[in-house]
Amino acid sequence: MKALILVDLQYDFMPGGALAVPDGDAVVPLANRLQGAFELVVATQDWHPANHGSFAANHPGRAPGEVITLGGLPQVLWPTHCVQGSRGAELVAALDTSRIAAVLQKGCDPEIDSYSGFFDNGGRRSTGLGEFLQARGVEEVFVLGLATDYCVRFTALDALGLKFKRVSLVVDACRAVDLSPGDGEAALAAMRAAGVEMVRSASLLSPSRSSTP
Repeated sequence: MKALILVDLQYDFMPGGALAVPDGDAVVPLANRLQGAFELVVATQDWHPANHGSFAANHPGRAPGEVITLGGLPQVLWPTHCVQGSRGAELVAALDTSRIAAVLQKGCDPEIDSYSGFFDNGGRRSTGLGEFLQARGVEEVFVLGLATDYCVRFTALDALGLKFKRVSLVVDACRAVDLSPGDGEAALAAMRAAGVEMVRSASLLSPSRSSTP
């Protein structure tokens, strides 16, 4: 079985949001079109408590983009975003949720961040996504969403670690934060080197087309 993972298509990551990903809204129509090509669709959702340690606002004198240690790991500080129960944390209304079988929340522990849809950044606690997919016989995983250089990247890499038969990134259905110029391209290179297959949405909607990006 093939599963599509929609990563963090939430208001705070859209243009005008608290942590806007440039051109992030362009991903949503592709996510809607692609869902029909998969037997199983799931979504991830950043779901932070207001006191989350990754928020610069919770560290007086610190600014977004600075790096601290959180949970024993290097942590980029971010603007306050995707706070539990806020509109910014909601999946965007333009996203078709009718085929989404489950929404897995992450980043709930204030002491450690969770970029990946599968585990926290230390790999210490599962979100339940891996177990959910494996229980349904998923062998191939396709990932899209926001943002290429953080949550998408680590979701794809953790899927590889869970030994799915095939892990693919839908390249044109992702966008990067690019906190430093080139971060998005570097993330693509890292995923490719690790064994993530790069595909484009057209190849999934029209199988006769090439899958080479």
